[in-house]
Amino acid sequence: MKVLCLGGAGKISRESVYDLVEFSGFQRITIADCNEQAGRQVMPWLNDPRVDFKKVNVSDKDETVKLMRNYDIVMDGTPISLNYRSTACIAEAGVHGINLNGCSAEWDFNQQFKDKGKICVPGFGMTPGITNMMAKHVADQLDTVDTIRISHGAFRPLAFSPAIMETTNIEYDPDLPSRVVYEKGKFIQVPPFARPREIDLPQPFGTHTQYIIPHAETRTLATSLDNKGVRLIEVRGTWPPKNMELIRVLYDWGFMGNDKVKVGDVEVGIMDVITSYLIQAPEGQTTDLYGYALHVEVTGTKDGKNFQHILTNTHPPSDGSVKGWEKLRAYTRCVGIPMSIGTQMIAHGKAKGIGVVAPELVFNPSEVFTELEKRQIFVHEKINVL
Repeated sequence: MKVLCLGGAGKISRESVYDLVEFSGFQRITIADCNEQAGRQVMPWLNDPRVDFKKVNVSDKDETVKLMRNYDIVMDGTPISLNYRSTACIAEAGVHGINLNGCSAEWDFNQQFKDKGKICVPGFGMTPGITNMMAKHVADQLDTVDTIRISHGAFRPLAFSPAIMETTNIEYDPDLPSRVVYEKGKFIQVPPFARPREIDLPQPFGTHTQYIIPHAETRTLATSLDNKGVRLIEVRGTWPPKNMELIRVLYDWGFMGNDKVKVGDVEVGIMDVITSYLIQAPEGQTTDLYGYALHVEVTGTKDGKNFQHILTNTHPPSDGSVKGWEKLRAYTRCVGIPMSIGTQMIAHGKAKGIGVVAPELVFNPSEVFTELEKRQIFVHEKINVL
């Protein structure tokens, strides 16, 4: 089988490709990226004869679809702003697809994928993705589910790439309609920094105040677990404390709205200016602690008793003591590996359904956790009787 790794030269997606090289049996692994220089640099690092490079621009739909038709599956690591275009190309090409973010309008192409008998899985990184698996793992053990509270700590520099800074700006857009909670059968829009809650992340990350973020789990789990009687779904997140302090100040001062300001004779968005600075500044490229921490709390009933399940994860430290997990790679590997696992499971016929399907309805959580363990990412579960 052949896989096209769209955006595969990016700092996160190249980790997905690296995992394919290490663990998959794909006969051809093509990095497809608009940045030819980055793509050519990644190839010798991967050092595998199955890997080649194709320059592609998803804005050129005809050429992109033509390329995709030569493959069995597209592993899509493009940023949120491009996911609608990339998914449109995958659907028209008539091949399987999976992406990292799940925060665009992938669902618009549901019927098109169904008509082709193919599957598209939106959002299979750590969150959304592994968090969906954690919630489904618990829900399958319970008769009813009352609350689902998903939290994560993404310990990475604020602006180590343009795409990651784009994610920051989108998530804290004051008017973003997709920043919602699910409560008593309704989706309720909330502003940035809503519903603060102290979350105990696994060590070495510690306790942090987290706020509601606009991730896809809120909507997909409300639908896929509807038969469990879910009353509340909240998704929270945090970055390193210094990052959160900066974003809070930018939000409080109104900068996150990206209003236009005049600099000389030129009008520019204020956040566009700040973003450009952070991408170039050392402060935007480094942080004190690297990695990815998940915390999923689910409450519900089993045989008339009330239970609380708490799932967390651990991975090798970023201090250089484990080869391949140094500094930023402790973060990028955590995000990139799940998309590779999902890609391989689709290729092996271990994905359920056709059309655009939420991760928790596609994959068996236990199988995903087993694959994570092979990569030194471990899921831990604690069960309390309430």
